[in-house]
Amino acid sequence: MYDRIQRCLLRDRPRLVRDLQRIERRAAAGKPHDRLLAKFGQALHEAEARIARRLAADLAIEYPQSLPVSGRREDILAAIAAHPVVIVCGETGSGKTTQLPKFLLEAGFGRYGMIGHTQPRRIAARTLALRIAEELGVEYGQEVGCKVRFGDHVSDRTRIKVMTDGILLAEIRNDPDLLAYDALLIDEAHERSLNIDFLLGYLKRLLARRPELKLVITSATIDTERFSRHFGGAPVIDVSGRTWPVEVRYRPLRSEDPDTLDRDLEQGILEAVDELAAEGPGDVLVFLPGEREIRETAELLRKHHPPGTEILPLFGRLSLDRQRKVFAPHRGRRIVLATNVAETSLTVPGIRYVVDSGLVRISRYSVRSKVQRLPIEPVSQA
Repeated sequence: MYDRIQRCLLRDRPRLVRDLQRIERRAAAGKPHDRLLAKFGQALHEAEARIARRLAADLAIEYPQSLPVSGRREDILAAIAAHPVVIVCGETGSGKTTQLPKFLLEAGFGRYGMIGHTQPRRIAARTLALRIAEELGVEYGQEVGCKVRFGDHVSDRTRIKVMTDGILLAEIRNDPDLLAYDALLIDEAHERSLNIDFLLGYLKRLLARRPELKLVITSATIDTERFSRHFGGAPVIDVSGRTWPVEVRYRPLRSEDPDTLDRDLEQGILEAVDELAAEGPGDVLVFLPGEREIRETAELLRKHHPPGTEILPLFGRLSLDRQRKVFAPHRGRRIVLATNVAETSLTVPGIRYVVDSGLVRISRYSVRSKVQRLPIEPVSQA
């Protein structure tokens, strides 16, 4: 009976073991246990049905050879097999966010527990789950699911679960040992948010109780050695990014000519987009600090540009259908107005030109008012 329990999901095993041990104690004491045995048999049958549903799909795992991370596949798989914690350092565009969950699948994880994949932002989590599901050829919400605030697309068949780091933190309350997962992938760890820092501290302690849990941390090219020291010298694997020659043009809003009026942000964006439109074909990605600025700029661009130009917003509160439009194939020129969510975690296809407003909304804690604020600040040059 215990062998059958060990073939069930990790989260089902403790309850089944407790129930079986209770039955054994009552049997040893000569007490009636027929009803408990029948109830246990039903619970075991349901648990075996859950693991059968999860393993029913035959996933075809393929890796795009154009992505730099695919070239380090053997090294990463070897490190995953040999170490409880692996740190993957890669630049934007290396493919680590989309391919590492598939590496963990190939290594045998996602069978008795899910592969948990955290993202700092909701829009990145939803977009990533859709992308991985598409690459594996499965239905979104089944083998690949996503859970964010106000949205839960996870089933008994889910093997890769993409979520925000806040969702994983909330799950610790009801599942302190995180038995729903046999592997965790903490993405964009270099952002060092409060959620990420708390998770990394908690997971270090959890690994002492669950040595079989696999932890993969991804980061940009900063702080990797500090992450490694935190986890007792965990190996760091470097993955190069894809780079192209970049021409930088500076167009300040404030004029150096005293006879010329300064421009506002929307007017500066409009002139920059016009300048790039004259350069030739290619989509334009415009970084703006927030949703309000995106809506105002979109309205201005629609009045100014011809109907054939597609103008799309991209921010965290956007509906899933409207998010998908940004990544769908299209004809003609497209202008994407995005917050800094498009800087990391997701790559907008077809972009040739980028306009950066130089402004961003950053979460700040006010000691005086004791509230969390989201002021607009200039982007750091560091």
